[in-house]
Amino acid sequence: MDLQAFKALTFDCYGTLIDWESGILAELRPWVAASGRKFTDDQILESFGESESALEMAAPSKLYPDILADTFRVLGKRWGIPASDAQAAGFGRSVPRWPAFSDSAAALHYLKRHYKLVILSNVDRASFAESNKKLQVAFDRIVTAQDVGSYKPDLRNFRQLLSAVEKLSIHKEQILHTAQSLFHDVAPAKSMGLKTCWINRRKGRAGGGATKAPTGDATPDIEFASMAAFVEAHREQAG
Repeated sequence: MDLQAFKALTFDCYGTLIDWESGILAELRPWVAASGRKFTDDQILESFGESESALEMAAPSKLYPDILADTFRVLGKRWGIPASDAQAAGFGRSVPRWPAFSDSAAALHYLKRHYKLVILSNVDRASFAESNKKLQVAFDRIVTAQDVGSYKPDLRNFRQLLSAVEKLSIHKEQILHTAQSLFHDVAPAKSMGLKTCWINRRKGRAGGGATKAPTGDATPDIEFASMAAFVEAHREQAG
């Protein structure tokens, strides 16, 4: 794939640029351990992903901190672990504590010189604003679940993304949608006719972690194991 053929990179944030799995585990592991229950990290992440996605589908207009709080309560019932309202609310406010991947800021700084950068995220505006401080780049457009009133993989989110990018005078065929989640991003983006780049942050590890298995065609047009690898490929093509 000719990476220089595109004018805009549209990004998922959590899982792609922000290490949401590490962030989620940092919040949930101590709670699980204190209960005496013994789960592997992947068991925690998979249970989180199933519960979170179901809640997003059931209440698409609910803000993400409330989705997270409800997810905490559902996990407590599922695992038989007490979950107070204060604990649930604390987990709901945890997004700003989730770390960026070590290569994200530098990669975005480089790519900003070559593309318009646009975010399509399944969080609320306030949570993303805090995460954006770690990414250290000014995105050209930001579309959140709060703006749309639904959560990916709902195609309404991608339609609003395309509308936002069109205002930059960039057409669909000039967009490369770049994301870690095959379920939330690659499959729905492909169904909308977008070219897709899979940042396979879990390369070499079994399972989908905090993301459900995709439905439909989730074969990406190109794949990299990291944002640093994406940048290296761009540099090589640019000579």
